[in-house]
Order: sequence, then C-alpha cells, then structure tokens
Amino acid sequence: MKTDHTFVGLDHLRALAISLVFLYHYTIFQHPDWMNNPFIHFGWCGVDLFFVLSGFLISNQLMAAWQKRQEIPFRAFYIKRIFRIFPPYFFVLLIYIFVPAFHERETLAPLWKMFSFTQNYGQDIRRYGTFSHAWSLCVEEQFYLLLPIILLLVLSSRMKKKAGWLIPAIFLLTLICRWISWEVFLKPNIDSDEFGMNWYKWIYYPTYTRLDGLMVGVGIAAIYRFREKWLDPLNRNANPMIIAGCILFVLSLFLCMDQQSAAATIFGFSLIAISFGFFVLSAVLPGSVLFRVKSGITKNLATLSYSLYLSHKGIIHLTQKWFTGLGLRGDSNWMLLFCMFSCIVGALIMRILIEKPFFRIRNKMLATN
Repeated sequence: MKTDHTFVGLDHLRALAISLVFLYHYTIFQHPDWMNNPFIHFGWCGVDLFFVLSGFLISNQLMAAWQKRQEIPFRAFYIKRIFRIFPPYFFVLLIYIFVPAFHERETLAPLWKMFSFTQNYGQDIRRYGTFSHAWSLCVEEQFYLLLPIILLLVLSSRMKKKAGWLIPAIFLLTLICRWISWEVFLKPNIDSDEFGMNWYKWIYYPTYTRLDGLMVGVGIAAIYRFREKWLDPLNRNANPMIIAGCILFVLSLFLCMDQQSAAATIFGFSLIAISFGFFVLSAVLPGSVLFRVKSGITKNLATLSYSLYLSHKGIIHLTQKWFTGLGLRGDSNWMLLFCMFSCIVGALIMRILIEKPFFRIRNKMLATN
C-alpha cells in the first residue's frame, strides 16, 4: 500500500498551520473585536503543527533514501535544506536590518544570533520583539542539522534493533526537560513580575523543550517506512483518527487554557503534538478524506506558507500603518482583509523572485551529484 508521492493531505494541514499562526499574530496588532476569542488565542499551536509536519517530511525523505540505498545522502539533504531555508530567511532578515520601518517591534535580536539560528536561546521578547517568530525556524534548523547524523548512527549500528525506543525516549526526555525547567527556573519565582518572560525564555523557545512535535513526526515516518504491516489496519481507521485527533486536541486546549500553568507547561505541548500526530498520520493514508480531497486553495497556501510565515508580521505592520494614514480603522474587518491580501502578495513575490530562482540553482547542483 505504501507509495512515494506528494502527500496532498499534508497541504491541507500546512495551510491550517499558517492560518492559525497568522490569525494569532494578527491580534498583536489592531484587530476586530471578534478575534478576541479562545480559538484565535490558541493559534500559537500552529507552530506545533508545523513541527509535526517537518518531523515527518524530513525524516521520511531520509528514511526512504536509507531503504533504497542503505545510506544517508548528506550532500543532497543539506543542499536541499540550505536552498529551501536560507534565501527567503536571509532576504527577510536583511529587510529587517536595513528597513527599520518594517519592524513590528522596536529591536531585532543580536545579529550573531539571527545569522547562527540561535535566537531561540535566552530570547527576551520585550527587548528583542521584532522578527521574534523566527525562533521556531531556529528549532527546525537545529533539528535538520542533527537528524541525518543521528539516523546514520542508529541505522548503521546495533542500535537499529532498539531504534523504536529512541523516539519515545526523546519525547519523554523533552517532557522531563520542561519539568526540570519549571521546578528550577520558574516555580521559585512564580509570583515575580518576570515570570511570564522567563516562561517564554525557559519553556517556550528552547529546542530541548520543544522536541515533542518533531519526534511525533519522526515516529510517524518510522511507522510509514519500517512498519509496513501496520499500515493496512491504520488505513482502515484513517478517518476515525481525525476524530480522535480532534477530541484530544480539544482536551489539550482545556489543559492549556492557562498556558503558563504547571500542568500546561509540562504536559500541554506533548498532548497537542500527539493530537496533531493523528492528523498527520491520517493525512498520509489513502483511506483518509484528507488524503483524497484536493484543493487548489490549500495547495497554494501551503506553497506560500514559508514566505508567509517569515514576512507576515512586518507586512501587517506596514499595511496597517499605511491604511490608517488614509483613514481606515485599524480594528476593522476591512483592515484585516487588506492585511491578508498584502501578506499573500508579499509571499507570492518572494516565491517568484527568491524561492524559485534558488530552486533552479539547487536543482543544477543536485544534477551534478
């Protein structure tokens, strides 16, 4: 039943993820009153959905290569990642550096952190609030750097026989790291005015506390590649998985109603990752409605999602500044529509002028491999 193809179902989930993130970040700016509701508030979990998607897509590519050739294609992998991630990121970063009007907040993080993808450690969003959403890209870049090395060590050694335990072990270790961070850095100062900022610093941003989603994605890829006997029974239950994921997601949101509580801090991200794991696993199975239904809207939104993610805050800031100068209310629905349109146009321009030319360069380099 397993085939190598484009997973259409994942486009729907990628489109959902960027929509959640956009709406959540829009509330940082002037916004309509109807956006002050729990659903929009929980848009931050769109990043967690991106983590699960990335964990699956990247590890599935590497595991597929190992199945075919018994090797990890380091050169091809890193070329693909560099030409996918770097050009749009550094393009937007240079805009932030040289066009202060693009700043949605006052100050950019130290440039050495921005260029080294280490912004997510020790991040103080009160001092360095502009382009702060790049923290999640730092997590993914560190994951991309290490995953091929870890897979090679595991798959080419005696550890391969017990590799199935490694993914849940790292998942559990991530949960333990959050518990330790809570007990050591947060609980003693729970009544401090600095508690909220310290929570982001020690819990929300560091890679070692946010590996749950990535590990869920890696686990799904491992099942898809190395547990083929499981796929038929899973496929028969592909649609019920969506329902199960929705139920678990709703339960996890109740747990995370106070996002910075002890229970939400330690267990919330893990439950959300597992719920999104149900969606991703369902989306790659032919029996799922997510797999079968095609949509040009979600496909195009998914294609633009990376450029949208990078640029949307700065574009929203400029759009609102320009239209409020023309007399349009910043908290109006019209402003929201104009911001959505301008963000999509900005992402489309980046796609045409930045992403596609570098994809052509990448393809030429890979052709010489």
